Amino acid sequence: MKGFDPAYMVSAIPALLEFLPTTLLIAIFAMVLSVGVGLVLALIRFAQTPVFNHVAILYISFFRGIPGLVLLFLIYFGLPQLIPGMSSMSAMMAAVVGLGLKEASYLAEIFRAALISVDRGQREAGLSLGLTAKQIYSNYVLPQAAYNAIPGTANVFIGLIKETSIVFTLGITDMFASAQMTAADNLRYLETYLMVGVVYWAVIFLIEQLVRVLESRMSRPYVR
Repeated sequence: MKGFDPAYMVSAIPALLEFLPTTLLIAIFAMVLSVGVGLVLALIRFAQTPVFNHVAILYISFFRGIPGLVLLFLIYFGLPQLIPGMSSMSAMMAAVVGLGLKEASYLAEIFRAALISVDRGQREAGLSLGLTAKQIYSNYVLPQAAYNAIPGTANVFIGLIKETSIVFTLGITDMFASAQMTAADNLRYLETYLMVGVVYWAVIFLIEQLVRVLESRMSRPYVR
């Protein structure tokens, strides 16, 4: 039986870090997609637009209810049966689209709550001053809503980084897939998986610090 080897943990770091860019690339592109889709859904829900509001509610319920792994398989293996042109989709694209669409369902509600949190009196005051709806939202409502949405949005991005660990099922060699191959080669499962966990933790810790800095800078206009 092999004992625990801390030195091997350190030696496994280069192999893991080699594929960290892949993990971050998937997470970042998926986050960009989820922010765009989530914002559109939030505005529809906030405006209570007939028909579209029900479609948005259905979207949010559907994508929240499906596990990420099932969604990736549906997109990468299932949809090409109905749409032959999708058979040329790369595994990386399928991972970005799948994770992005899923996380958009969570961001939609975060953004909607942030919009609701802005005092309605500010919109009424803007209209009384002769400002257009576009000016009110772009200059006053959306900046405040963006600040209120930072914590929830950061949590979604952190969760997204961790959820990228399932993309290996599509044949993508990300950081977790690299850990699996390294562990299988050396039979050092404890050390390898513990080390990959530490790397994920370090990345998320760094993101948390960046979010704190962003919150601090965005809060300056509200400090009296």
